[in-house]
Amino acid sequence: MERRELLRASVLGTAVLLGERPGPAFAGPGTPLLRPEEIAGIEEALGKKGKPLDAERLFTIALPRNDLKIQIQGEPVPIPFGFGGWVSFKRTRDGKSIMLMSDAVLLQSEVQAVIDGAIGQDLEVSALHNHFLLEEPRVCFMHLHGMSRDAAGLARRFSQAIQSSGLLPSKQPATTTASTHNFDLPALDKLVGATGGTNGPVVKWTFSRTDLTPLEMNVELTAGMGAGSWLALVGAPEKAHAAGDLALLVPEVDPVIRILRAHGLDIASVHNHTLGEEPRLFFVHFLGHGPADRLAIAFRSALDELGRHGRKRKPMDH
Repeated sequence: MERRELLRASVLGTAVLLGERPGPAFAGPGTPLLRPEEIAGIEEALGKKGKPLDAERLFTIALPRNDLKIQIQGEPVPIPFGFGGWVSFKRTRDGKSIMLMSDAVLLQSEVQAVIDGAIGQDLEVSALHNHFLLEEPRVCFMHLHGMSRDAAGLARRFSQAIQSSGLLPSKQPATTTASTHNFDLPALDKLVGATGGTNGPVVKWTFSRTDLTPLEMNVELTAGMGAGSWLALVGAPEKAHAAGDLALLVPEVDPVIRILRAHGLDIASVHNHTLGEEPRLFFVHFLGHGPADRLAIAFRSALDELGRHGRKRKPMDH
C-alpha cells in the first residue's frame, strides 16, 4: 500500500489512561503480533536474535555501536548510555501491512552512504539529528522507515541499506561483561515513578505516551517504535551523568524546555522522529550532571508536564 493511502487510512486514536502516571509501555487492543515464521525471517536477514515486546505488539532487534569508544567532554561513557540503536517491526492495526522503524547510530562519515542505501531499498529517511553535545567521535542518529506486507523482505532491505556502515550485527565486536551500576535503584524508582532497567553500569527508565495513541499509517507508535520518553543515568550517586529524551505534543515543547533548564539540564536537540504521525510529536533530548536524585527529580518534573497543555499551542504576545 502506498504511503499516502496508508496516511488516509490512519485515524486519531482515543486517549487511554493506565494509572496516574505514564507507564512504561502501551499498545491498544487489536494490533496483531508478528508470526513466529516472520520473526525468524527478520532474524535471519539481520543475523541477530531479537526480542518481542508483546505489550507494545512489536518485535525489536538491538543495534548497539559497540565498535565505538565514546567520550563526552573527554570522559568515557558506555554505549548503553545512549548509543544503542535498534530496528523494530510492527503490524498496522488491521494486520495487513508491517512497519519498520529504526534509530540508526552512525558516524558522520557513514551518513550519506546510508541515506543512499535507504533510497536504493525504497526506505524513507524520516529524521537525522544529534542526541548529545560535545561527544567524540561525533555521532548522528538516523530514523529509517519502511512499509511492506513481507516482514523478512523488509528486514533484508534494511540490512542492505546499512551495509556500508558499522551498524550491521556481523560487524560488531563481541561484548564483555560490564560493571554493575552504583545507584540506589529503589530510591530512584520512587523519584521517577517507575521501575528502571539496568544494562551494566547504566540505569534507564522508559515511558510510552499512555495518555494518547499516536498513529502513523495506521500503526500505533509506542516507545519501541521511537515514540517514548526515557532517562539514563551512569556514574556515582553524587556525581552522575544523565541523558534523556521526552516525547512531546507541540504545546508541551516550550514548557518542558523551560522546566529542564530551570533544573540545570542542558538541551541537546529538538526534533521529529517520523513524518506523518497524528498527533504530531517532537522530541527534546537533554543532558545533565550532578547528584542522581536531583537528575531524577528534574526528569520527573518535566514528565509531569505531559498532558497538561492540550493540543493547541498558545499564541505568543507580540
